[in-house]
Amino acid sequence: MITDHVLFIDGEAIVIDKPTGLPVDPPRDGALSLENHLQSLTFGFQRWPQAVHRLDRDTSGCLLLSRNPKAHKRFQRVFEAGLVTKRYLAVLDGVPTGEEGLIDIALDKISSEADGWRMIGSPKGKPSRTHWRLVRVEGAQSLVEFRPETGRTHQIRVHAAEGLGAPVAGDPVYGRKGPHGMLLHAAALIVPREGKPDVSAEAPLPERFAAAGFGAEASADAEPIIEPGHG
Repeated sequence: MITDHVLFIDGEAIVIDKPTGLPVDPPRDGALSLENHLQSLTFGFQRWPQAVHRLDRDTSGCLLLSRNPKAHKRFQRVFEAGLVTKRYLAVLDGVPTGEEGLIDIALDKISSEADGWRMIGSPKGKPSRTHWRLVRVEGAQSLVEFRPETGRTHQIRVHAAEGLGAPVAGDPVYGRKGPHGMLLHAAALIVPREGKPDVSAEAPLPERFAAAGFGAEASADAEPIIEPGHG
């Protein structure tokens, strides 16, 4: 049940650990989406909660929902101002050069009738910046921590493939499909609130990472989540 995935809840916000394979918005193929679960996440409120941001269908982890319209607008402003701290963990097909760095590649959307749409690095695109750090290497794969400054569509997936030369394992668009699905996880989220404690949540590493050889002990090497504006 989706209620088993709640990581944080108060009068304004809910953070869930979104399962992989669950789209936030109703997909064209008619599959179930987060919208089908919102009624069960009211927890006594009349209004259904509303997603403040998006995670890709096959990305798991921390997703913020607002519980009322005023809170929704405040959270959106915080996201737009770049004040939200986000930490992702991903298994990459390949090992980046170096141990850490900043990927600064503007992203633009392209589409074709044959392949559909995708994002690419382009000088004409929107500014996109992602900090990264190598956590662990196992054979030809690596566990990498990403801390995006911006929130562009497919940002980490494209930055991994184009910026590091190592796509996210199981990524069917920018890499290749794999037996464990796409190994990208929104591990932590901090959303500051004026006059109130931060909305703060951490989502444990999913089983599919362990199946790929990167279990919970691997994520223990990741740096602790930091407060916005400090690092």
